[in-house]
Order: sequence, then structure tokens, then C-alpha cells
Amino acid sequence: MNITVTTWSLEQTSPADLTPADVAGDIARISRAEVPSPEFSRFLYTAVGGDVRWTDRLGWPYTRWQEFLERPGTETWVAYDRGTPAGYIELDAQPGGVVEISYFGLLPAFRGRGIGGLLLSTGTARAWDLADRWEGRATTTRVWVHTCSKDGPYALDNYRRRGFRIFDTRTEEEDEEGGPAAAGPWPGAF
Repeated sequence: MNITVTTWSLEQTSPADLTPADVAGDIARISRAEVPSPEFSRFLYTAVGGDVRWTDRLGWPYTRWQEFLERPGTETWVAYDRGTPAGYIELDAQPGGVVEISYFGLLPAFRGRGIGGLLLSTGTARAWDLADRWEGRATTTRVWVHTCSKDGPYALDNYRRRGFRIFDTRTEEEDEEGGPAAAGPWPGAF
């Protein structure tokens, strides 16, 4: 059976575009995963993306994860709720002073509690400070991300509330049953 999937590409072109989340209290701690760990990154990827069918990295061998995570300008920031990983944001600096938010999301049990707004605010602020290390630029000139209608129900609104603007929209038909099975932290989790 086919489903219609809409993908939105969003961007900020100035640090002044960022509208930080208005968060009351200490809902989560955000910290950088400073040691590149393919095991931890793959755990985050499958635990966050399993129920929304993130599959493009499932076939990556350990060495590809390691190479990606060790690239200059690649950073992973993790939200913790009382010591438990709740979600992550992955930044990927690219030529020309551009930083892509390559992955962002929360584990299902932590969604809808305000952690996503805090994590996206923190990660986007870091993206604006992340210099383009390939060209020796001192500043980031653009931060961008894409999300789709298969992502969580709050995803697009969260990006817009943080000041991201849509610059491209694409709609495609996808085979709902096609492609690799949904990941998840263990087989059959979703």
C-alpha cells in the first residue's frame, strides 16, 4: 500500500532567527557526546527513529559510523532526563559555513514533555557557533534541517517555533511496506 509523504526543508540564515524554547524548571540536561561511539550513536538512531521508520543508516557497518562521527564538525548532543538518554541532535558542518541538523528526535517515552524544544534550542545555538572547519570560516552562515510527515506530530511545529522557515516542500508516494523493517531498540519493539 502506498502512502503520501511530505518532506519539508527548513532553515535559519542568522543566529537572530533562533527563538529559544521557554522552558520552566529543570526538565533535562543536555551534554555533548565527546567520544565518537558508533554503538551509542546507533542506539540513539534506532531508539529515536524506530517508530517513524528511520532506515537509511541501518546498513552502515561499524567503520562507516566511526568515520562519520570522527569527521571535523560532526557533533552529537544528548538530552538526559535524570540520567537516562531521552533524545539527541546530530550536527554536521558542511562547506560554505553551513550546518545541517542531520538527526534530531526523542525516544517515544520522552515526547510531549518540552524536552524537544530545549534540545532543539541548545543544538541550534551550538550550530550557530560551529565554525566550518574545512574552510577555516569563523562563523556559521546557515543552519538547515528536513523533517517529514512520518516524523512525530510535534516535529514541524517545533522547528517553526524555534525560528526555522520552510524553503522547500516535496510530496512523494512511498510503499508503506517497502524497504527495511523499522529499527527500534530491539526487534519488534514497535
